[in-house]
Amino acid sequence: MPLITCPNCQTQFEPTDAVRVEIEKELRSKMVDWQRAKDDEYRRKEQGLQQQLEQQANDAARQLAALKQDAENALEAQKQALAKTIEGQLRQELGSDFENQLQLLKEQNATKEEKLREARLKELDFLRKEQLLNDKEAEMELQLQQKLLAQRADLQESIRKEEAEKQQVKEQANALRNKELEQQLEQQRKLVEEMRRRAEQGSMQLQGEAQEMVLEDLLRSSFPFDEVSEVGKGVRGADCVLTVRNKLGVDCGTIIFESKRTQAFAADWIEKLKADLRSMGAHVGVIVTQTMPKDLDRFGEKDGVWICSFLEVKALVHVLRDGIIKVAAAHKSQENKGDKMVMLYNYLTSNEFAEQWKAIREGFFGMRQSIQKERDAMEKLWKAREKQLEKVLINLAGFKGSIEGIAGQDFQLEMGDDGNEPLLLT
Repeated sequence: MPLITCPNCQTQFEPTDAVRVEIEKELRSKMVDWQRAKDDEYRRKEQGLQQQLEQQANDAARQLAALKQDAENALEAQKQALAKTIEGQLRQELGSDFENQLQLLKEQNATKEEKLREARLKELDFLRKEQLLNDKEAEMELQLQQKLLAQRADLQESIRKEEAEKQQVKEQANALRNKELEQQLEQQRKLVEEMRRRAEQGSMQLQGEAQEMVLEDLLRSSFPFDEVSEVGKGVRGADCVLTVRNKLGVDCGTIIFESKRTQAFAADWIEKLKADLRSMGAHVGVIVTQTMPKDLDRFGEKDGVWICSFLEVKALVHVLRDGIIKVAAAHKSQENKGDKMVMLYNYLTSNEFAEQWKAIREGFFGMRQSIQKERDAMEKLWKAREKQLEKVLINLAGFKGSIEGIAGQDFQLEMGDDGNEPLLLT
């Protein structure tokens, strides 16, 4: 058993049971006091740490106030879990070193700051993506505006072209009208008496002549290298002739035109133009008419003759000229390759021989019928005019008698002997 040294006298003695019990009581009392002091110290440290944690939590909450609600809830849950964990560790490990607890708190604080930094980075990435979306939306809006401007420009161009076409049609109509008025004034100055006897026929003739002049001007302006010749009045044949020439100025063929401007289409125009084709040796005949046949709603070929309106004549002549020039070129390549038999065969199989044969055959069958129809029509017309004249004279005599019976000798009405003079007041 070890010896115990007295602290006062430095005497060593062997401890007895009573001394040992007393010492143990004293040591146990000191140990309880030390343990109580340690508990108080750890309790104070725990309170300080709790306050420090609460202060740090409040600071973190103020810094994360701008984040979304989800991030705030997650951070709050982590703070509460961290506080409970620290509190449990402090209660279970009161004997551990305070520096370890402080280091743990620093590590947890660093982890919290790292999470906060990650949250800020996520928010920054979200803002960057939102800015990219806004930029793409602005770019799409710009492209849409550009497409709308392009479509608006196309629409304006189509409207402008349509208005130009309408204006061209109006100008052509005005040109026809002006030519017609000029021709009417000229004819009225020169042929007043003739216009009285043939009013309706003269009006139709003037309309046709106006259209003939405009047609000739159109052909000259559209095909300056071709020759446009007018058929004089009183000369049997078409209204005008277009001599088609190629790029070298060589004559390739002729197109004859018949201009009609009436309210009804007459079938005998076709036969008349076919006869002109044969007599003039032309290649193609075209009737330019205001009123189309019943079986044609636009330009087309009928019984070997082309029929079109005035607005369609330019396009039709382009097509016919191209065909005539190509046929002439083909015939040119075949020149001087045959003898008289070949020439005779070509003539017998040609369109000219066929048209002449048709003319002879149709002439024999239609001559008598045509003469009879013309005779019947003229007799009917003469009878009708004679009846109308008699009716007018009877009415004028009755009208004259009534006026003279009322007014007496002071007011008389006299007519010319031929009945064509106007009433004169005397």
